Amino acid sequence: MVLDLFRLDGRVAIVTGASRGIGAASALALAECGADLVVSARDPEALASLVKTVAEQTGRRAIAVPADLNDLDNLPALVDAAIGSFDRLDIVVNNVGGTMPRPFLDTSARYLEAAFHWNVTVGFQLTKLAVPHMLAAGGGSVVNVSSAVGHLSDRGFVGYGTAKGALDQLTRLSARDLAPRIRVNAVAPGSIETDALGSVLNDDMRRTMTSMTPLQRLGRVEDIAVAVVYLASDASSFLTGKVIEVDGGLNVPNLPLGLPDL
Repeated sequence: MVLDLFRLDGRVAIVTGASRGIGAASALALAECGADLVVSARDPEALASLVKTVAEQTGRRAIAVPADLNDLDNLPALVDAAIGSFDRLDIVVNNVGGTMPRPFLDTSARYLEAAFHWNVTVGFQLTKLAVPHMLAAGGGSVVNVSSAVGHLSDRGFVGYGTAKGALDQLTRLSARDLAPRIRVNAVAPGSIETDALGSVLNDDMRRTMTSMTPLQRLGRVEDIAVAVVYLASDASSFLTGKVIEVDGGLNVPNLPLGLPDL
């Protein structure tokens, strides 16, 4: 059965940035397909709520590891939780990341390096820690959460867009290094209605963004979650080193920052 290829029974996934938005939706979707979870973010209360939701809605187990993952020293605890609680690790979803837009002349070298660390280095290091355990389990899948701005160009995104572009290339290069037993892919969301976007979204901006999106709507977190499940599962077993664009058909950015000309 085709649907059986999407099942994740007996597998264990780490999901970072899982307290809300794309991370929480992806974690819940993986659990609905049968996976047990280790979820991490800074907010312990939000993680506790997710753990409860996972148990009530799917019957799967989720272990919360509250942590600031910007500090690389906190990453081993996620892998330790997976091995200690479930004795295996099969899937890593590197969702944590994000950098606020900033005009070019206001972007310092330190800001650029911080964007790279948060969006690229953290995911690389967690993947590196996970690989020996994934190999011991017979293989696995890494899913990196990138962004449409990693391959499109617009003003104000030199930090965020450069970092996500680097994450896309990290995906391709890691896939070659880790093949054939571990697959590495990425999903590149367009404009998704998350708390982060909602904090700046107004009616005029929504109309503009919707009109500039070929599918005439903003994305939902579930749109990304189903792509994560696909890349994590055997349904994508002949796919590695690829970036799937889940963006409503965008060919140009649709987030109007309104930055003035230099």
